[in-house]
Amino acid sequence: MVEALNIKVHKTENSRIHQLDQDNIQFARLYSDHMFQAEFKGGEWRNPEILPYKHMEFSPASQALHYGVSVFEGMKAYKNQQGDPVLFRPLDNFHRLNRSSKRLCIPEVPEEIFMEGMSRLLQLDSDWIPDRSGTSLYVRPFTYCSEEFIGIRISDEFKFMIITTPVGKYYSQPVKVKIETEFVRAAEGGTGYAKAAGNYAGALYPTKLAMDEGYQQLIWTDAKEHKYIEEAGTMNLMFVIDGKVITPELTDTLLAGITRDSILTLSRDMGYPTEERKITVDEVVSALKEGRMQDAFGVGTAATVAPISVIGHEGTDYTLPDVSQRNISASLAKRLQDIKEGRVEDKFGWIYRV
Repeated sequence: MVEALNIKVHKTENSRIHQLDQDNIQFARLYSDHMFQAEFKGGEWRNPEILPYKHMEFSPASQALHYGVSVFEGMKAYKNQQGDPVLFRPLDNFHRLNRSSKRLCIPEVPEEIFMEGMSRLLQLDSDWIPDRSGTSLYVRPFTYCSEEFIGIRISDEFKFMIITTPVGKYYSQPVKVKIETEFVRAAEGGTGYAKAAGNYAGALYPTKLAMDEGYQQLIWTDAKEHKYIEEAGTMNLMFVIDGKVITPELTDTLLAGITRDSILTLSRDMGYPTEERKITVDEVVSALKEGRMQDAFGVGTAATVAPISVIGHEGTDYTLPDVSQRNISASLAKRLQDIKEGRVEDKFGWIYRV
């Protein structure tokens, strides 16, 4: 629990909830009625408030625009079997936001602002949380530099905000991916472990090139040799090789995904042999050629558990077994969703009731 804040609430006079069609939810196309914000000035966070969702006014000289001084998080709210709004592991997102903030010299957001602001926002907009299985309300907290100054220095003014949007599946079909051996997402000593805005902007061009070839995502490799598998553009990666669940070990070039950690925990709890270690491109390609790779899937807040159908490498596409044959990823995905929606016991303490 966190200490209650004096949060000013300004309710909208024109709700858009009638625009929500629960049977046809497009990912992040409709935003909920309200948003939360607090500002950092004079060395402290102040003025927490909930406002009607609207376009913002900010200085064209903001460092967020010029230098990418911005970090963000992503999580999902659900309704449990009793219809109450719940969040999945929000404190893990809180801690990761502040790790990212520290790397970009952004002041850390206090826990009471993060948790109480989000809870109040979700209480107010609880009708926006869809109740169809596989749907959720995506929650996007973010912090950005709001100071009017284009000099390169640590800023004194920031805003922390939370917006929400109803979502269905991020990927409606199994994903076709390509192993990237030219461009780089992150290098050692950089910001690869942070959810920094610039990390994603820099990935757009190589991803576009891959999409032009018919792929939907990239599998990034290390910056030095392109020898080791790292992560995909929107998710961490898991492989099932010879019956073992294998994922790249965390370094400062990989995002420590909360869904990644959850799937690893469930995999071990369900008795699957599970390894976190370096994985070479050669090992993946050999397993594909020899038919020893039973499954490959991405894991992330948006993607949840996304089956990979094809892995491309140096002009050759390797097709994985049909999704209907993948018992491990299917059972992991079901167990995770059952916990989120309250159909099975949450023995790990992951669910936070709003």
